[in-house]
Amino acid sequence: MSTLFTKIINGEIPGTIVYEDDHVVAFKDIVPFAPVHIIIVTRSEISGIAALPETGDHIYLLNAAKKIAEQQGVTNGYRLVINQGEDGGQTVEHLHVHLLGGRPLAWPPG
Repeated sequence: MSTLFTKIINGEIPGTIVYEDDHVVAFKDIVPFAPVHIIIVTRSEISGIAALPETGDHIYLLNAAKKIAEQQGVTNGYRLVINQGEDGGQTVEHLHVHLLGGRPLAWPPG
């Protein structure tokens, strides 16, 4: 069964794609928590950090995040968030990074 994110990648459901390459796809979050809130997902379905293989699309996530942050103009800083599991706040079991920026971000996050 495809995840929600795989369906966005495949064009089965709409998403505002802002970046894609052979390994990752990034799109705007539909419920943004900051002026810039981009979801960066692996093309391959990896359920989360706890299921990471030794090699694969996940190794490209941080390079993509850097490119997307520059593209989105968040030059004063940004936050990258990866949630793992239900207690960690993960709602879609498909490895993804939240890129948040465009305003000062408080700490701790919640």
